[in-house]
Amino acid sequence: MPRLEEIAPDNVSAAVNIKVGPEQEAFVAPVVTSLAEAYASRRTAWPRLVYDDDRAVAFIMGNFDPDNETEAFRCGIWRLNVDVDEQGKGYGRFAVLAFCEEARRRGNRRVTVLWEQGEGGPEAFYLRLGFRPTGEVLFGETVGELLL
Repeated sequence: MPRLEEIAPDNVSAAVNIKVGPEQEAFVAPVVTSLAEAYASRRTAWPRLVYDDDRAVAFIMGNFDPDNETEAFRCGIWRLNVDVDEQGKGYGRFAVLAFCEEARRRGNRRVTVLWEQGEGGPEAFYLRLGFRPTGEVLFGETVGELLL
């Protein structure tokens, strides 16, 4: 059964070692970049590792910033990296649903995610989970939302 763990000194190397497939690298930043952003945004960032037993299999980073002037950044998923050898096993879905549960616990009723369009991109994955495009585009990326 997968579980989430906070990023800590004893698992940061496992987080950094999560690598997506080469065709996916254009769509998601490496975990090391996400961790730097989390450090810089530590008041609002929510980085977590997904474990299956003792294996780190995925990384998710969300953001909880209810006062952000950009509505899409108030409660959203910033990154999702599932290790290339662990894809197709439900870990990405688990991570997104766990983030949504944390969002509900914090009183949110809407989760957003941005994705870049393109062959091999994450759009189909997010649509399968119930996210719908809002019609808004930020930084050249489609804004999707899931109402909780």
